[in-house]
Amino acid sequence: MPNTDRIRTAKNKERRDRLNIGLIGVGSIGTFLMEKLNSENILSGYKITAVFDERNKPNERLEMLSQKYGFCVHHELDDFLASDVDIVVECANVEVVKKYARQIIKQKDLFLISVGALADPVLYEDLQSTAKRKHRKVYLPSGAIGGLDVLRAAHVLGGLEAVKLVTRKPAETLTADAIKEETIVFDGPAKEAIKAYPKNANISIIISISGIGIDKTRVKIIADPKVDKNIHQLEAHGDFGKLELKLENNPSPDNPKTSYLTAMSILSSLKSLDSAIMIGS
Repeated sequence: MPNTDRIRTAKNKERRDRLNIGLIGVGSIGTFLMEKLNSENILSGYKITAVFDERNKPNERLEMLSQKYGFCVHHELDDFLASDVDIVVECANVEVVKKYARQIIKQKDLFLISVGALADPVLYEDLQSTAKRKHRKVYLPSGAIGGLDVLRAAHVLGGLEAVKLVTRKPAETLTADAIKEETIVFDGPAKEAIKAYPKNANISIIISISGIGIDKTRVKIIADPKVDKNIHQLEAHGDFGKLELKLENNPSPDNPKTSYLTAMSILSSLKSLDSAIMIGS
């Protein structure tokens, strides 16, 4: 076996035995990951060892979490990236991605949860070109929606004609107004949905990337006082036929604006990093 192959095999074995994760964002999803990985050991050897927080002022909650889950807190990105982390998981917000993703991908593989940032075509191209040049990967977990493999397969030869996402959420998560009946708060292209509802339209961007793009993908967002779940209905048609998919996702117990399935999809994606048999791509 050539020496480079031995080195690669050793690195792959080391990664399977242990994966040090750097985390950005300690909200409901970040805390969920800490509990599942560091306390419950859901994925053996996978641990959050470092957290980046750009705020230099004292943060009692962050200090408490670091003691409970056993990770180091870094307030400088360079120090964070120079630590022992193998991969960075971002679960903060779009602005954090815009500010730091370019620098992160130069040194580490990156999981992006706030995929709405990729509605910016310049950022998208920058990350793609930098990742290729630096032999890094940008991972986009499917989050709270399915059907992405179908969209990618249908679009590979250009035969995907139309894609539409209808999102229905509890009214209080979308508007401060006391409404009594369902209200359409947005109806337009995915490109505009993420601008209007940056915390609620991530799904539309991952769908757009998988299919016909942010300009052609249609999005309707409905505030409904009669529902207590996040409901997504994906529709598509083209040369392949027709796709209709409906998901009723329970909100995260800690943050009703976040789907519980989103948090679980991150664990699933992390688990598949070194799987010998891959399902989909």
